[in-house]
Amino acid sequence: MIKKIIDMNPQELKNSLISNSITICVVGIGRIGLPTALSFANSGLNTIGLDINSELIKNINSGIYPLKDEPEYDIIFDKVIKEKIFSVTTDINESVSKADVILLSLPTPMDENNIPDYSALRSVAKQLSENLTEGSLVIVESTIEPGFVENELIPLIEGSQNRLRVEKNFAIGVCPETANPGEIMVDFTKLPRLVAGINENITNLIHEIYHHVFPVELIHMPNCKTANAVKLTTNVFRDVNIAFVNELSLLFEKLGIDTMTVLKAAQSKYNFQVHYPGAGVGGPCLPVNSYQILNSGKNAGIDSLQMIKTSREINESMPQHVIELIQTCFTESNLNIDGSTILILGISYKPNVKDVQLSPAEHIINKLISLGVNVKIFDPYFTSEQIYGIQIEENLNNALSESDAALIITAHKEFLDIKPSLFSSKLKNNILVDTRGIIDPSIAKKTGLIFRGLGRGS
Repeated sequence: MIKKIIDMNPQELKNSLISNSITICVVGIGRIGLPTALSFANSGLNTIGLDINSELIKNINSGIYPLKDEPEYDIIFDKVIKEKIFSVTTDINESVSKADVILLSLPTPMDENNIPDYSALRSVAKQLSENLTEGSLVIVESTIEPGFVENELIPLIEGSQNRLRVEKNFAIGVCPETANPGEIMVDFTKLPRLVAGINENITNLIHEIYHHVFPVELIHMPNCKTANAVKLTTNVFRDVNIAFVNELSLLFEKLGIDTMTVLKAAQSKYNFQVHYPGAGVGGPCLPVNSYQILNSGKNAGIDSLQMIKTSREINESMPQHVIELIQTCFTESNLNIDGSTILILGISYKPNVKDVQLSPAEHIINKLISLGVNVKIFDPYFTSEQIYGIQIEENLNNALSESDAALIITAHKEFLDIKPSLFSSKLKNNILVDTRGIIDPSIAKKTGLIFRGLGRGS
């Protein structure tokens, strides 16, 4: 009889990993989950990807790699598919029953009231209660609030049938993902990871699993809730500091000070960690993580986390400030924004990825439309697609020639070398707003542009 994974000691598990006798099931094969699954398969372990997205499963089974903006994993994808050590399915019963280790890489978005939505995790946990093979190990990679494993996931997996009991016939732990979209391969091979289990032995087993796959430092945490607290802390730290710089940029605009010049010089101080202003903070992590912390505080009876609340308010106000900048340009040009055509450059929430989750671009576009603006979009990562009900332009030069003004929202690498003269030679009314510090204000004005840069002074 093959020994159950939770009954192994670390050396026994190491031997099983080396012999590729452990099967992994990754639940949720999206932006982070798919590279995770491919990494496990690439280590030689039989890996099953599970997702409810039938179209995604169909495409993968047809040999189509879905993450075109995630370099290097396309090569691994072709390799593990060819070697038949990676497969995908929508059948949770079939996949979970075959697996020794189940990794949960599921989204944790917000609802319309900015309350963290754990419905996907809760749903899977209930299904694990029915389908989990005794002796299996569950590892949560999703970003969750401290205590969610202990207070919600374990009771849901245990269920009411008394079939499963944690530490008796299944185990659970966490290894929060740390990857940055667009740079996942780099992050998976360089960034330390946190590991924690329901007890010390399980922590050691999780260590062996990740050590087998990822060549990075593994930091043991005393428990799951502490590991999850660390993950949230790192991201909320960024959200708060971006808000700080955004607020400074509003002041510096009024004072005629260039925020980018200030930040460049500030980096000369050894302990200054630079963050940059922008049109807002989007993506599936930072905004959500701040609200996760706020929700944790509320549940703990602490409703006074004012710094985090204020930071969210500042970052969520930036799209409106961008609108005010573009309106100022139209006023200076003695033009009416109503009926004008404005070209948006970049709609992704961050540079060099094809992802619009919680992108500030959506708020800006909706506001412009409400002002009577004909909005055009150019984004090299969304060519020939329709986003926000708008057909993406295929040619930048043509789109500029058909527009009165341009607005840079995302600092894609394709935009970094654009000269101000391109805008002054193409735009009908020479209006340009840059929210990402790409355009030099002095050069922009020399070319005849009516220019505003977020935080760039007058």
